[in-house]
Amino acid sequence: MRSYNLFRRRGRESLCCAVPESCAVPHFVGGRRWTFGGRIDGSVTPPPGFDDRAAVTAVRFNGFYLFQCLDEREGGRPDGS
Repeated sequence: MRSYNLFRRRGRESLCCAVPESCAVPHFVGGRRWTFGGRIDGSVTPPPGFDDRAAVTAVRFNGFYLFQCLDEREGGRPDGS
């Protein structure tokens, strides 16, 4: 697995942006709307909702991967069912 820096959208913590460590952070992530959320690599379990295959494809085209971090306490589904 590639190593990513994880950013979370303030006020909408379920929206995440994963950026490979070797890539520049996109401009929209700058400023006060996003906060650093840690690192994703092979040594830690990625957040629920992160899909490594989708991340590889998204990074190839965009340089970053946007995804919704699902809440494990609600059974992994955004509607809680």
